[in-house]
Amino acid sequence: MTALYIVLSISAFAIIWILTSNQRKKRKRKQIASQPFPKEWRQILRQNLPFFYKMPTVLQLQLKDKMQIFLAEKDFIGRKGQDITDEVKVTIAAQACMLLLNRSTDFYPFLKSIIVYPAAFITRHNRYDASGIQSQEPRVLLGESWNRGQVILSWTDSANGGADFEDGHNLVIHEFAHQLDGESGITNGAPPLSSEQSYDKWSKIMSHEFKELQRKASTGEETLLDKYGATNPAEFFAVATEIFFEKPQELKKLHTELYQEFKQYYCLDPAEW
Repeated sequence: MTALYIVLSISAFAIIWILTSNQRKKRKRKQIASQPFPKEWRQILRQNLPFFYKMPTVLQLQLKDKMQIFLAEKDFIGRKGQDITDEVKVTIAAQACMLLLNRSTDFYPFLKSIIVYPAAFITRHNRYDASGIQSQEPRVLLGESWNRGQVILSWTDSANGGADFEDGHNLVIHEFAHQLDGESGITNGAPPLSSEQSYDKWSKIMSHEFKELQRKASTGEETLLDKYGATNPAEFFAVATEIFFEKPQELKKLHTELYQEFKQYYCLDPAEW
């Protein structure tokens, strides 16, 4: 009986601690968002992120609030001589927080730090040959998203993505889409959905679109979605997210069901902006 009482007491304490911790987090975030948005940051938005002023006013205000919380909670680390300035942080945060608009989220809960390189960077990945022998293969990357709490970005390409928000390519949105995807515990193209959204329908539409992209990539047909999305379902989700935000009218016209699924998931309709 005593052991059972101890277990129940510990469980009750843990539940109370979690609830009070969440309440403290919400109060702190509300306090952060209530602070005036710095004038210097507004100037960075004006210079580096022209898409910001094409958004509805209510979303502009919401994005500013989310940016302030994001920047208060995430660490930015420079590599290879990259300085972490307000310009770097604000430019990246604005694009990353686009994916959080109109949604009740925990601000990329598994993400701790954003590592920024001046430009493309080299990583080494384990590679196994047919006989099982392991070697390290260097790869040149613009960005990478890890489930271990890091997003790695090229500053040059992050800035270019913010400056041109209509070319269908956005490094920051791509890598942060992977973070959303990974919130389910595995990065597989199926992020946690709201109770209103059906996993069966999501899977059916995403699988169909993914296979179509694979088919067109193999035959060399022209595609709206970058053919890199044919690599695997996780990359398809990230590539489709880029198009949803940067070429929404085209996506809605050519891939109507996919657009509607993303519209419901992101709680946004960028084709109307």
